[in-house]
Amino acid sequence: MLRPVPDTDGAPFWEYAAQGELRVQACAACGELRFPPRPCCPHCRSFESEWHPVSGRGRVWSYVVAHPPLLPDYAAQAPYNVVVVELDETPRIRLVGNLVAGAGQPLGSLPPESVRIGARVRAVFHDGLVQWVPERP
Repeated sequence: MLRPVPDTDGAPFWEYAAQGELRVQACAACGELRFPPRPCCPHCRSFESEWHPVSGRGRVWSYVVAHPPLLPDYAAQAPYNVVVVELDETPRIRLVGNLVAGAGQPLGSLPPESVRIGARVRAVFHDGLVQWVPERP
């Protein structure tokens, strides 16, 4: 499976994820949260940043269900979903991942027809990656 290749700005995101924490970059000058990580704040142009914890709760903003033909390593797992999740704290921040039945579950652990735009989800972590699970009422 493909693994993230962290760059200098994004490395802390993956380090926190490996510890089971969802954090996003914030401007140390104006406090605006931002993602993806970058060296300069798009709001005030400051180069100072810090990493703020977020709840890991959000909603499915969009999704796609991948079907073969795919990369050989992924073809055996198809069909599977790829979701875009809008975070509760800052709806303009959207993270990409997979909706699974539970932490560490395989890509196809939820039937593709069960994914819905607007569905409430929360972040879970497995092997240093962020996954999403349905939030139970």
